Amino acid sequence: MTLVLALVMTALLLPWGAVAATRRLAALLPPREASLALTGASVLLAGGTVVALVGLFHVPFLAAHDYLPLSRVVAAWPAVVPVAAAAGAALVTQAVLVARRRRAHRSLLARTWDGTAGAVADGDLLIVRDADPRAFALPGRRGRGGRVVVTTGMLRTLGPAERDVLLGHERAHLRARHDLLSLTAHLAAAVHPALRPLGTDLDFHLERWADEAAASEVGDRRLAATAIARAALAVTPRTAPGRVRAPLLSVSTGPVPQRVEALLRPRPVLPATRAGRAVVTGLVTAVAGSALLAVALAYGLHEYAEFAVGLVR
Repeated sequence: MTLVLALVMTALLLPWGAVAATRRLAALLPPREASLALTGASVLLAGGTVVALVGLFHVPFLAAHDYLPLSRVVAAWPAVVPVAAAAGAALVTQAVLVARRRRAHRSLLARTWDGTAGAVADGDLLIVRDADPRAFALPGRRGRGGRVVVTTGMLRTLGPAERDVLLGHERAHLRARHDLLSLTAHLAAAVHPALRPLGTDLDFHLERWADEAAASEVGDRRLAATAIARAALAVTPRTAPGRVRAPLLSVSTGPVPQRVEALLRPRPVLPATRAGRAVVTGLVTAVAGSALLAVALAYGLHEYAEFAVGLVR
């Protein structure tokens, strides 16, 4: 059982290495594919962690499932009870953290919708009378579809063509449901601390995805870069009481200089060379393998524990 414990602990530590591979993979991909890769990796690695912990927590209960006395399980693996207790405590902690993060998200979303009560509606656009320049995509709630929220201060900051870029950017967030991808990654980060950087990276790539969508819509990458830079620089860090706030993604999210620089370059595409495809394939295999290893170990833990108990009968 010492070998099994070592393997399971390895599975729990693998996300640290898999996260580095995932971030490297995202840097090689266009924004859309990078966002999907980061979200998928977050789910796989968080799921593998949970499954590995469930496998550890389950071992002492082999007696109930297979009519084996707990004393024999302990004889085969003396540390089984404290290890299972630690796994159970970790699972409870994960559940609490995920629930708290989900509740905080719902609360912020509700407050943001309440902050738009006096806004002027124009299709999918909500115009808030506020001198503070702000613009963001507001996800739907309680039967209300998502809306693009923009303040009068932001509208005065941008010219007509730049407004088209801004609105195209925020509508891209709503159309592709970027809020769900971001929420998924941030909830996964509550499961394993190694996954936290993936949420930050994902928010950046989601903004890049929306930037590229807006640039394609207006047909001018330089105009898109200028509009994004002007809108982001206009956003102030302060938020006075009662003012509307973005719950997830806004035009100023992520390293804006990197986003502007990317818009001044040609549109990113998937690696076309054989070497580039090989690197991407290797990184995808490493990430998926890390998650699947945890699942495979948890699945095999039951059979191995039962076998070890049989040896001491």
